[in-house]
Amino acid sequence: MHQIHVAASCQAAPTFFIVRRARFALSALASLLAVVLAGPAHASCGSAFCSINTDWGAGTTGLTEGNTLDVRYENIRQDQPQTGSRKIAVGEIPHDHDEIRTLNRNLIAAYSHTWASGWGISATLPLVKRDHLHLHNDDGAQDLERWTFRELGDVRVAGRYQRYLESSDAAPRMIGVFFGLKLPTGRTHIANENGEVAERSLQPGTGTTDLIAGVIYHQQIASSGAAWFAQIQLQQPLNSHNNFRTGSQMALDLGYAHPLSDRLSGLVQLNTVVKRRDHGLEAEPADSGGRFLYLSPGLSYKLGETFRVYGYYQHPLHQDVNGVQLTAHRSVVVGVSTRF
Repeated sequence: MHQIHVAASCQAAPTFFIVRRARFALSALASLLAVVLAGPAHASCGSAFCSINTDWGAGTTGLTEGNTLDVRYENIRQDQPQTGSRKIAVGEIPHDHDEIRTLNRNLIAAYSHTWASGWGISATLPLVKRDHLHLHNDDGAQDLERWTFRELGDVRVAGRYQRYLESSDAAPRMIGVFFGLKLPTGRTHIANENGEVAERSLQPGTGTTDLIAGVIYHQQIASSGAAWFAQIQLQQPLNSHNNFRTGSQMALDLGYAHPLSDRLSGLVQLNTVVKRRDHGLEAEPADSGGRFLYLSPGLSYKLGETFRVYGYYQHPLHQDVNGVQLTAHRSVVVGVSTRF
C-alpha cells in the first residue's frame, strides 16, 4: 500500500473531524486531519500508511469550537512482489536483494482544535511497528536479512480554514482548505542486529520536511440524511536528507456516508494515490513510486454523544508500480474518536 515516505509508497493527511450536522455521516471518523495523517506512502521495501481518509466527516468542524482526539490502528501486510500491474514471485526479476514481505502495524494519534471562525489546527503522531524481510544476493549466495522495530514516525502539523457555501439549512455545503508540514522527527538510520542499516524507504522517517496542502468539499443530502465529500491533497518535499529525497505525491479521495440507524452509518471511499520516484544516492528511483486505486468500505458507530468508533477494509482495485515493489492484498483500519 505505501511507505513512510510511503504515502512516502500509504502516508498522511491533514483535515477535520466529526460535526453536529454530519453526526450520522461518517460518524466515527472524527477528529483530526486524517488527510495529513492518512496520506499514503509506498516504497520498494513496502513500508506503508493507509490512504483512507478518516476525517472527511468533519466538513463543518471548522465552525464548531472544540477539541477532538482520534486514535487509529492500521494493519497492512505487504507480501506480494509486483512489477507494473503484474504480480510476480520473489526473485523472479533479479535484484541485489529480493523483497519478501513487510508487516506494517501503525498506531496514529491525532489532536485537533477548531474555532467558531472556521480556523483550526491539528497535529498527528504515528507510532510505527514494522517487520521487514528480504533476501540479499551476494556472489551467488543468498542471505536472509530482517529488520524489526517500533519507532515514532514523522509528526505532521497543519492549519485549515472552512466556510459554508450558500445552501439550504437541510443540505449544508462546505468548502475548506488545509496546509501544513510533515516534520523530520522520525529516525532515518535504524539497523538490524547485524548492524545492517535498513533501506531509506523502510525507515520510520524520511528526514525531509514536506509541504502539505489541499482542498475539501463536503455536502449533506437532505432527502436521505447521507453525505458525500471530495478531497485532493498534495505533498511536496522541500529538501533532501543524507542523499535522499522522497517523491512528491497527490491523493484524491471520494466518499459517501449513509445512516443505517440513529447510531450506525455505512461508509465507502475511493482512494487514489499517485507518487513520483524517490531521488538521491540513498534512494531507489527505479523501484519507487506508482499509481494506486483503492475501494474502502466501512462502518462507524456512535457511542454516546462524544465517542465514536469506526472501521475500514481497504481493497486495491489497481496498483501500478515502478520497478519491483511489495504490495498488499488488503488493509484494515480501526479507530476511536472523542470530542471535548
